[in-house]
Amino acid sequence: MPFSPEEVEAHLQKLEGWELEEGRWIVRKFNFSSYMKGIAFVTEVAAISEAFEHHPFITIDYKVVTLRLTSWEEGGITGVDIKEAQQYNEAFEKMRSAD
Repeated sequence: MPFSPEEVEAHLQKLEGWELEEGRWIVRKFNFSSYMKGIAFVTEVAAISEAFEHHPFITIDYKVVTLRLTSWEEGGITGVDIKEAQQYNEAFEKMRSAD
């Protein structure tokens, strides 16, 4: 069951960098110091996504990786999207602290 718009906003307040887009996506842009670091992050995103069996839309624009999540089958944002976004944030922080 998808979250209400109010529930989505409450969750997003706890998720650094994520925003609601068009009322049906949560979106975050991740900035990297090099193209290859962004690609390494996408590899981490892929592993996380496979574990969840839930996959984001991924856009790579040189040193910026944009992730978009929604639960199509549920018709909106669900707990899976929020949990996955948190894991993406954790992967990003781990990569950033390794620099």
